Amino acid sequence: MKYIEIDDELYSHIASNTQRIGESASDILRRLLQLPSTAAEAPKPKQISQPGLESSPAVVEAPKAKVEMRSRVAEAGQFNELLEDALLEKQKGAVGRFLYLLDALYRQQPEAFATVLEIRGRDRLYFATSKDELLSASKSANPKQIGDSRYWVTTNNNTGKKRALLSSAAESLGCPAEVAKEIAARI
Repeated sequence: MKYIEIDDELYSHIASNTQRIGESASDILRRLLQLPSTAAEAPKPKQISQPGLESSPAVVEAPKAKVEMRSRVAEAGQFNELLEDALLEKQKGAVGRFLYLLDALYRQQPEAFATVLEIRGRDRLYFATSKDELLSASKSANPKQIGDSRYWVTTNNNTGKKRALLSSAAESLGCPAEVAKEIAARI
């Protein structure tokens, strides 16, 4: 296997195209690039012929080893770890579990976590980078810091809204929608 580094935005795009739990980055790329799933099924290189030029391969065959992506951003399959986290049950109440799961998402993808700042209501601010920013938007926001991160979240929402916010946050980080809903149901 070969390892490559990619930026967080590109990885998030790839992860957002996950169609099944546990699908590897290589499988997603093969599907997106319309490549066969194994090297044995790879088509022969096409021949291009132009007048006055000899025919030559248009495609260079890829090495038989699969290309595996690794970056600081968690793989889509790692979101499943949140479904099996034993420490979650030890958190106090819905707010504690909500904050714990948001912190777990942050720890998986600290560089990409800023995408949660885009999650807003029509007249409501849910995430911010300071307590004061949330309080200026709503005096009753009851802002809480997400772990040791620089991010804050409004916690005065009902449990259903907390689940919707958590699901949206997970999806914004590349988590498949069905897994995001399962994670949110743990609140």
